[in-house]
Amino acid sequence: MKRLFSPLIAAAALLLAPISQAQTFTFTAIPDQDETQLQTRFGKIAQYLSTELGVEVNYIPVKSYAAAVTAFRNDQVQLAWFGGLSGVQARLRVPGSEAIAQGYEDQFFQTYFIAHHSSGLKATEQLEDSLKGHSFTFGSKGSTSGRLMPEFHLRQQFNQSPEEIFSRVGFSGDHSRTIALVQSGAYEIGAVNFKVWERELASGNIDPNQVSVIWATPTYPDYQWTIRGDVDQRWGAGFQQRVQQALLSLQDPELLNAFPRSRFVKASNADFEPVAVVARSIGLID
Repeated sequence: MKRLFSPLIAAAALLLAPISQAQTFTFTAIPDQDETQLQTRFGKIAQYLSTELGVEVNYIPVKSYAAAVTAFRNDQVQLAWFGGLSGVQARLRVPGSEAIAQGYEDQFFQTYFIAHHSSGLKATEQLEDSLKGHSFTFGSKGSTSGRLMPEFHLRQQFNQSPEEIFSRVGFSGDHSRTIALVQSGAYEIGAVNFKVWERELASGNIDPNQVSVIWATPTYPDYQWTIRGDVDQRWGAGFQQRVQQALLSLQDPELLNAFPRSRFVKASNADFEPVAVVARSIGLID
């Protein structure tokens, strides 16, 4: 009986072992740029992570920053590429979740204020009264670089809300759209992620005769990968660390340039406390 029982246990173990691995590990990303670019970038990231982790990995797009946070909260995704603010919001809603990696450049992020040349605005080292009375567009309402930090600096400089400073205030939805709106003259000024601006400029998608940078914020921490705290229970001990290591080990120039980032480095929740402080100061989180 003993000899018969042992093989049965071994067979059962082989059947049960793959169950946790059979689950699809799913991630999303804030829609900060054109959807086609995001699908291309993160589809390749899904393939890379699947190979590195030995599990099926799937990227699902979302329509808004808020939808990315909701998907993370509802466990529709277990990993997300968040901005600074959306990452703070997500981790507040999912206790135990951790920021595990960020682009090297994300430690020193900036927002550019850009202006259509018809505004007559020129590059300055600080925000000046000449901005007042013009039309202005942020990016997404939940964007760190497209809304949180530019609004913080505007309020700090002028002690007024954006609606009091500008003749008209809008929200474009993403950084690529902000550039397009300002370049077309639909808005005179816009706040844009500096990495998106630099990439679009290098790609020839910006006409410097129509739009240019007039001010840059001081640096702040921004984008990061955040993972739910229960992944080890579902994919096995050490899975969170394996995901982190896979991101830190990413060296494919094509994938990194698509972000664009030079490499990924370790991140922690504490790195984004300055973002949380600013968000509380202007009422975006409790």
